[in-house]
Amino acid sequence: MTSSPKQVLPYGLALLSGFLLALSFPDTNLYPLAWFAFIPLFFAIRSQNPPKAFLLAWLTALVYFCGTLYWVTISLQFYGGISPFVSTLVMLLLVAYLSLYLGLFAWILQYISKEHEKGLLLFAPALWVVLEWLKGHLLTGFPWASLAYSQSDFLPMIQIADFGSLYSVGFVMMLVNRALYLTILKKIDHSFFIQSISWKSIAFALSIFFCALFYGFFRLSQPMTNGETIRVSVIQGNIAQNQKWDQAFKDQTTQTYVDLSLSTLKNNGNRPDLIVWPEAATPFIFGTEHATEALFQEFVHDKKVHLLFGSPSLESRPSGEIRLHNSAFLLSPEQVDISQYDKLHLVPFGEYIPMPNLLFFIDKLVQDIGDFFPGTQATVFEIENKKIGTVICFEVIFPELVRRFVQNGASLMTTLSNDAWFGTSSAPTQHFSMVVFRAVENRVPFARAANTGISGFIDAQGHILHQSNLFVEATATSTLSLRQTETLYSQFGDFFAGFCAMITAILLLRSHFKRRIRDAL
Repeated sequence: MTSSPKQVLPYGLALLSGFLLALSFPDTNLYPLAWFAFIPLFFAIRSQNPPKAFLLAWLTALVYFCGTLYWVTISLQFYGGISPFVSTLVMLLLVAYLSLYLGLFAWILQYISKEHEKGLLLFAPALWVVLEWLKGHLLTGFPWASLAYSQSDFLPMIQIADFGSLYSVGFVMMLVNRALYLTILKKIDHSFFIQSISWKSIAFALSIFFCALFYGFFRLSQPMTNGETIRVSVIQGNIAQNQKWDQAFKDQTTQTYVDLSLSTLKNNGNRPDLIVWPEAATPFIFGTEHATEALFQEFVHDKKVHLLFGSPSLESRPSGEIRLHNSAFLLSPEQVDISQYDKLHLVPFGEYIPMPNLLFFIDKLVQDIGDFFPGTQATVFEIENKKIGTVICFEVIFPELVRRFVQNGASLMTTLSNDAWFGTSSAPTQHFSMVVFRAVENRVPFARAANTGISGFIDAQGHILHQSNLFVEATATSTLSLRQTETLYSQFGDFFAGFCAMITAILLLRSHFKRRIRDAL
């Protein structure tokens, strides 16, 4: 039994939307595609019942997330020592799970479409925000490849992130997709039901897009150099992952970072106030190698510079339990107490195994040191009355986490990472691009040090001031203007997502009761 073109067409449209979305993210960077990528999917689900709409959207998301998260297989297989079959299976399970959110989006749209076709213009983006917020929080959260992250190069548009985080950008993107879809539908379908959709509603939606764009150009026109500044150097040691925890390379690794730092100091007439090394820059647990640690202290004392670096650390609990943390340390030339931040949000499979009873067949990527425990406080460091927040690797993709440091007074953010796990895939570029959003959301500059790249600087408007190449030794120095203002997002957090949740709940309840009344009649 063969399928007719009419039966196959919805599947083709759904897959097309997935390809367009995947192409809009780094490294392809065809970000304009995301502004109309959902239109084929909307046509695919238009005449479908909710379960069929769910399936079609789930297929869209499979392509979308396979295209943006394929690197999970690389990390697990080539750097975690997991078999190709199991690493591919884990990647597909992750993608299948994330795809449920887009499937649910389509299911709900079709469920209420008969009662609220007009209202769907604003309902669709509100629902989208709610589901993306859930995706970023449920089961520890995984907001990687959220729709707005495709727009990191579109600086005028993403300035509204200082209002509602990445969710406000995603709202406008979905609103434009829906408005363009309804415009095309109104042109090709002359039924009374479709023609009753007002041009004013579509014009209103597009006016929001242009208002957001106008605000972005206005923000970008504002000067960034009126306040205090700090001079920061980032060091990229490019230590191979298979050597990182090999004790035979311990001295060589340490010397690499010291030599690159000395070179930076020598080549900069205007010396940096702070030197930043990457996540786990030390090939040992800090606090256990006193001779090497003395070398670090001597370096910062002699050179009169502050040093921020990542290292595993041990914590002795009152119960006698010893806990391992992924930490950041700040050494000062005054040689006062060492400041320490313990990573709050750990990486599943990299630093611990979630649901170990269920996923017993998976070994942790970092097998040489053990399972990590999360920290408890968003510790802010201080350099000459300038407050500095630090997030470690994966943490920078969570807007609410960076916001905690800003609330604690941070006027400069640093992020320490080791992206060697990703190889030469698109993941390092994706990871770096998400830092742009964290800078804009809180109007705070970022300095990023990554073991194999990408290292660099981003100002409070999202401009990339410098970025290094991958898999090379590199150093860079920049003078950064410290945070001068507190944004709406910094003050009130995810209030915009909460507002969208309220809109979604009201329309869902209204649709439910209208359906019950209709069925009763």
